[in-house]
Amino acid sequence: MHAHSHAHDQGATRSSHLAVHPELADVFAALPERPDNPYADVVGLRAGFRALMAPLMSADDGRVTIRRMSLTGPDGNTIDVQVLRPAGAEGVLPGVLYLHGGGFVYGELDGPSPMAREACVAAGAVVVNVHYRLAPEHRYPAGVEDCYAALVWMAAHAGELGLDADRIAVTGASAGGGLSAAVCLMARDRRGPRIVWQGLLIPCLDDRLHTASARRVTDRRICNGAGLGHTWDTYLGPDHGPDTPAYAAPARATDLSGLPPAYVLTCGLDRCATRGRTTRAA
Repeated sequence: MHAHSHAHDQGATRSSHLAVHPELADVFAALPERPDNPYADVVGLRAGFRALMAPLMSADDGRVTIRRMSLTGPDGNTIDVQVLRPAGAEGVLPGVLYLHGGGFVYGELDGPSPMAREACVAAGAVVVNVHYRLAPEHRYPAGVEDCYAALVWMAAHAGELGLDADRIAVTGASAGGGLSAAVCLMARDRRGPRIVWQGLLIPCLDDRLHTASARRVTDRRICNGAGLGHTWDTYLGPDHGPDTPAYAAPARATDLSGLPPAYVLTCGLDRCATRGRTTRAA
C-alpha cells in the first residue's frame, strides 16, 4: 500500500492546551461540553446530528442529480443508497463508494451528504452513498458487511449506474474512514471488485486506546480520547476482547500488501491521529 498524507496543523494557535486554527477559534470557544458518554443516549445523539446537518443536507445547488436505490444486504436486510452524478455529465464516469462517518452510530440519507456531493463534483464521478446498518442495534460486522455488499453491487451494476467498474475508489471520514480501510481489506481477501484508491479521512482504525493522540485529546467540547472508548464499545459490544478482527479495526491488520494506494488525512485535534499516521507510514 502506498500512502500520501495531509495533516491540518499549519497556522494554528493555542486555545487552552489544544491547537486551534484562528478561523475556528470562536466556533470552538462556543461549543458546549459533551457528556462523559454521549453514546449512552443514542436517540439524542442522532437527533442532535440531524439538527446540526439539516441546513446542509437540504441544500440543493443543482450541481448533482440524485437517485435513491436499494439492494439486498448480506443478512437479507435492505441497504438504502444514494447515487449521485454530476448534473449534465455524460458517458461512463469513475465511481466512488462513499461511507459516512458518525461513530458507527449515526448518519442518515435524509439529503445529499455535503461530503458525498463535493466528492461527486470535484472528482467528476458517480458516488454511491451507503446507509449501512448502525450500532448499537447492529454491531460489528453488520455495518462493514453492508459496505462491502454495496461495493459488490456497485461493480455488478456499473453499466446501469454509468460508472467504470475498473475505476472505483472508496472513501469516508472518521468511522467511514475505518470502514473504507476495512472494505479494501475485504475486497483483497475475498478477491472482490478492484479498488483503485482509498481515501481515509481522520479514520477510526484502532480499538486500542493507548495511542498518543487518544491520551492527548481530552477536551470535552470535542470527540476526545475517552469518548473513543465508548465509540468502540458501542460498535463491538462492551464485552469485546483483545482479539478484535482487522475488518473491525483495520490498524490490527498485519499484512497490507495488495491494497490500493491510500490518501490518509489526519488533523491536530484528531483523537485517532496517531494510528492514522502509522497507517500512512506502513
